[in-house]
Amino acid sequence: MFQSFSETSSPDQGPPRLEALRAEMAQDGLDGFIIPRADAHQGEYVAERDSRLAWLTGFTGSAGFCVALADSAGVFIDSRYRVQVRAQVADVFTPVHWPEVTLEDWITRNAGARAVIGFDPWLHTVSQIRDLETRVGDVVLRRTENLVDRIWADQPPAPATPAFAQPVELTGETHEAKITRLAETLGAASCAVLTLPDSICWLLNIRGDDVPRTPFVHGFALLHAGGRVTFFVNPAKLAELGDHLGPQVRIEPVEAFLQALGAVTGPVQIDPASCPVIVADTLRAAGTPMIEAQDPCALPKACKTPAELEGARAAHLRDGAAMARFLCWLDQQPAGSLTEIDVVTRLEAERAATNALRDISFDTISGAGPNGAIVHYRVTDKTNRRVDAGLLLVDSGGQYLDGTTDITRTIAIGTVGQEERRAFTLVLKGMIAISRLRWPKGLAGRDMDALARVALWDNGLDYGHGTGHGVGSYLSVHEGPQRLARTGTVPFMPGMILSNEPGFYKEGAFGIRIENLIIVEEAPALPGQTVPEMYRFETLTHAPIDTRLIDTGLLTEAERDWLNTYHAGVLARISPLVESEVSTWLARACAPI
Repeated sequence: MFQSFSETSSPDQGPPRLEALRAEMAQDGLDGFIIPRADAHQGEYVAERDSRLAWLTGFTGSAGFCVALADSAGVFIDSRYRVQVRAQVADVFTPVHWPEVTLEDWITRNAGARAVIGFDPWLHTVSQIRDLETRVGDVVLRRTENLVDRIWADQPPAPATPAFAQPVELTGETHEAKITRLAETLGAASCAVLTLPDSICWLLNIRGDDVPRTPFVHGFALLHAGGRVTFFVNPAKLAELGDHLGPQVRIEPVEAFLQALGAVTGPVQIDPASCPVIVADTLRAAGTPMIEAQDPCALPKACKTPAELEGARAAHLRDGAAMARFLCWLDQQPAGSLTEIDVVTRLEAERAATNALRDISFDTISGAGPNGAIVHYRVTDKTNRRVDAGLLLVDSGGQYLDGTTDITRTIAIGTVGQEERRAFTLVLKGMIAISRLRWPKGLAGRDMDALARVALWDNGLDYGHGTGHGVGSYLSVHEGPQRLARTGTVPFMPGMILSNEPGFYKEGAFGIRIENLIIVEEAPALPGQTVPEMYRFETLTHAPIDTRLIDTGLLTEAERDWLNTYHAGVLARISPLVESEVSTWLARACAPI
């Protein structure tokens, strides 16, 4: 079992830990200290050693930060976590609705003029601190060692799990070819600093287990214009790689990273959105010019090779069969006979039975009734709820060598009310709108996100998260730079994989989300088409959508046609992969409406 159900939050420990932190702040002459969720690699998942925000506050969400002052402490969370945070933090911490309340406004309002706020330069990016420094007025931001590490007596060691090679048959390109190709894009830079683990793992065709749910190897790298890489990493992690990395990759201990930066000659390219402040500080101290540009791996990694796309399709067929078995089993269980943990356990077992599952791609969200309204709900032994009549939201995914999956289905358990059916149908209309979309080359997520919300907006409803995120190829289930969201500015390009997941959440009652993964592809020309190039989406996910929850009177003919065609495809692809009992159930679940 990959997922555990232990309670990882300790609200009762928050007050004494905050007091200990404040003592360190006073000793260092600080009026405040910023504690981010992020580690030095800015990953969504962090190793236990780097879980400073959770250790201090009790909040375990995947995004957020805390600012501790002498007489107050704000925990900044976005709309996904506003229910969760209230259950996880003690009353010495005040939840702050971010980004509606900005960090700079909160600091200037609560810290006072000329306050000195400390931060760890390893854990904040160049852009974050530069923006903050321009907006906090007389407040002074001071680089300091990490004060949480000082008081965390039993802090776990840094991870040192063995790395392994990702076969070229699955990547579609050797790491030597990637290094040579990307080195040619550096222009005037002598090298580019790589700090994101997915970029480094993608570039070197390696994977690892340094953090849960994402097959990352932690380290830093320099991509040199001459077509080689210096990889700063714990050498013990590479013991099982053999000669995979080859002569183009030089290995140095991670402790040598800053010293090597200080010795670089010529301009150095950094990505201010992900590069730690300490990197820029080190280069500046050495007098080395910096060129700011996007991580050179970001776009090439996002645009999957034909081999990666074939792997994704295979992984989704395998995952679709596991989902069909799970949904068939779930449909046979009477209302009230299961708990949320029972649901998670069974679904993971179905994926594990494929004998191809390497990990789940995130902790499965199994939210019954009001727990479904907690967007990133994680069931524990303490919160485990019985699955009674109503809605059950299940958001899950698998990590397979050939692909990463992510699927959400909202399922009717017993009798469901008209309010829930209406809301489900409005969400479905938004998901179908994105699935059917054709658009001219050059558009980004911000140009499309509204289409998923129109039906909800027409009824005075909405959801507080983006409509979709990028997905990696046996890497992170949340991958940039593309996003199907108001904040998505990167134009969609063929080969990009995204999620399509509108939702609706009624706090204290129920939650709805429907999610498929989709691939950007070139659209065939239409008769009389005048737009030179148009794109569309190929749907990767193959699992029935619960038609018992649909108010068919709210669907247009085109929407019904799309759903019926989708279900016909699910039946044709998945039925041959499952047992007769599941195939019979699948035929009913995919019947036309």
